[in-house]
Amino acid sequence: MSFEIVEATITDIQAALDAGEITSKQLVLMYLERIADHDKNGLTINSVLEINPDALFIAESLDVERTLHGARGPMHGIPVLLKDNINTGDKMHTSAGSLALADSFALEDAFIVTKLREAGAIIMGKANMTEFANFMTNGMPSGYSSRGGQVLNPYNISTPTGGSSAGSAVAVACNFCTVSVGTETSGSILNPGNLGSVIGIKPTVGLLSRSGILPLSNTQDTAGPMARTVTDAVLMLNAMLGRDDSDAAMGSNYGRIHEDYTAFLDKDGLQGVRIGIPRDYYFEELTEEQLALFNASAQLMREMGATIVDPADIRTAREISYSSVVLNEFKTSLNAYLSRLGPGAPIRTLKQIIDYNHAHPIETLKYGQITLIEAEYTTSGTFTEPQYIRDRATDLKLCKEEGIDAVMKEHQLDALLFPADFGARITSRAGYPSIVVPSGYTGVGAPFGVTFSAKAYQEPQLIKMAYAFEQASKVRKPPSLRSFI
Repeated sequence: MSFEIVEATITDIQAALDAGEITSKQLVLMYLERIADHDKNGLTINSVLEINPDALFIAESLDVERTLHGARGPMHGIPVLLKDNINTGDKMHTSAGSLALADSFALEDAFIVTKLREAGAIIMGKANMTEFANFMTNGMPSGYSSRGGQVLNPYNISTPTGGSSAGSAVAVACNFCTVSVGTETSGSILNPGNLGSVIGIKPTVGLLSRSGILPLSNTQDTAGPMARTVTDAVLMLNAMLGRDDSDAAMGSNYGRIHEDYTAFLDKDGLQGVRIGIPRDYYFEELTEEQLALFNASAQLMREMGATIVDPADIRTAREISYSSVVLNEFKTSLNAYLSRLGPGAPIRTLKQIIDYNHAHPIETLKYGQITLIEAEYTTSGTFTEPQYIRDRATDLKLCKEEGIDAVMKEHQLDALLFPADFGARITSRAGYPSIVVPSGYTGVGAPFGVTFSAKAYQEPQLIKMAYAFEQASKVRKPPSLRSFI
């Protein structure tokens, strides 16, 4: 077969499908062959946790539909991997990487999965992830789960994958799927996107439904697309949109959602915009190589017509510290999710997960479960703790009103530009959107990216800037999957 799967975009694939050069069934087989060769053998990247046993049947039926009626749209017949905390009401498990939930089946699809299926996407499988979105213990490496093992960074195994959407990012980077879905609470899309040299869109909390996704934080969680190009990520974003009245966070999006975000793919999207760089605090951990890559990216944006306000420091950045919000929200959010799995579910509470792990320590407690224990026994699950209430208010004050809102108003900014995923903590607590884009590689081959962030529902502006930067820089390259540095 002459079709080249490596780095193939959705547009490339649709053109080949329409021309009869390939079928969706053949496409799935090609991805499965790469998974067999490199994810489970060879380099053993370990990014794919489970394959949908019906994937080939679904692909074949979509091929027939294409022949008889044409394609539903850009996602028709496109293979997608989902992070393992996203429900599918089929023959696949949803475990958040936990052996305690390895036999857990959801009763129905998550809302965004329903939308993907309606768009014609093939849910090809589940991606490995950091167990319980890295909210299980201290010292667990990103990309590790007791059910799936350790995900490796295909660019250099001595560098981390980032988390918790490690498998979603790495599988896309390695061309084990066309696109994937990750989730983020505080950097879980941006971090692995940065370290995996892929595009990650972390939307405004409220843009996409969270129904049917195993939760971490009721106030910060969101799903988002991961892809090799901004265009593919935006096409995925389009496919997941939809009104879900069961998700209270979506009440803020009235009149603020666009039907088609591809309208904002503008190669001149940096012309005339004002971008602020928060130098203070956010640059302390950069190496000289990383700083050089970031500065070169900012200079390219200047050359493309952007006004770079440097510095545009966030005055509250150094006041932002530990917050008890996620710890307090985790138990209630998780227990509510588990209660909806149905009467046959083997595990129904966080306490049962902890007890299961205690009963199987060799298999499940390689790094312990101190965070799970803390969430179970030090929080009431009623959100009445004074510290939780104060921390939630403080997060909004320091990250939102006196943080991002204030600096953007002061300098009349359209966006903020952060190195790597360094702004994830402040943007996530504000519930604001971000897009990470590859910007280069260090001398040891480790990817490095930049993140565009803005205020709520300003995805159109971020897409314009991210796309323009991507088209001008064109730095992304696939990992060789043959040898490591």
